[in-house]
Amino acid sequence: MIAPSGMLLFDKPEGWTSHDAVAVMRRMLPKGTKVGHCGTLDPLATGLLILLVGPCTRLQARMQGLDKVYAGKIRLGLATDTGDVTGKVLETRPVPVLSLAEARSCLESFHGLQRMSAPAYSAVKHKGKALYKYARAGVEVPVKPRSCQVTSWQALGYCAPDIEHRLACSSGTYVRALAELVGRKLGCGATVLTLRRERIGGFRVEDALTLEAAKALDQAGLIRLLEAPLAALGAAAAGAPRP
Repeated sequence: MIAPSGMLLFDKPEGWTSHDAVAVMRRMLPKGTKVGHCGTLDPLATGLLILLVGPCTRLQARMQGLDKVYAGKIRLGLATDTGDVTGKVLETRPVPVLSLAEARSCLESFHGLQRMSAPAYSAVKHKGKALYKYARAGVEVPVKPRSCQVTSWQALGYCAPDIEHRLACSSGTYVRALAELVGRKLGCGATVLTLRRERIGGFRVEDALTLEAAKALDQAGLIRLLEAPLAALGAAAAGAPRP
């Protein structure tokens, strides 16, 4: 039997890690099939996760370089150790009186190149070990500087203490780190409340397979679904930045 090969757009549910999605897909395919994902989503986050299967996993690094679009909410007045509301609360502060126009101006001030440190609870590696493993062990987390390009950051609404937003950015952007920068700028702290990845390059979450739909497929149906977007995958990989 020819090994399955292709791509699946998956709508990751909240509470799952990206590796959970890979593991489920692997169990649905013939034994020994390689499966990889193209860009980690935190357990809190939902939305588009690109899964590559079989020989197509060789394109993983290229696909990770595609631009992303996220939407969600940032909670002001709260700082946590993870940068989102699942973490341990480090500090709470009063939230300043803020209009939607002022929220928009704040987010727009971050357009362009941004430099930050990777979150302590992230999969970025130091000496072969993910930073979150240092954090969970209670030892000092190495500082790993990162840069990203914010193409557009819009405040869509403001209902204190939450800013609803949409962010278009380069690969390597940590929304949790950007939220913390917003909190520093406003002087009250901030953390991610909700997050959903809507796009990766030209691929949209509206076209992604939900968990319920995936469970309804048999193995043959899943393999057919993987093979359908091969031309789109090849075109996206050809235009993606080289790692």
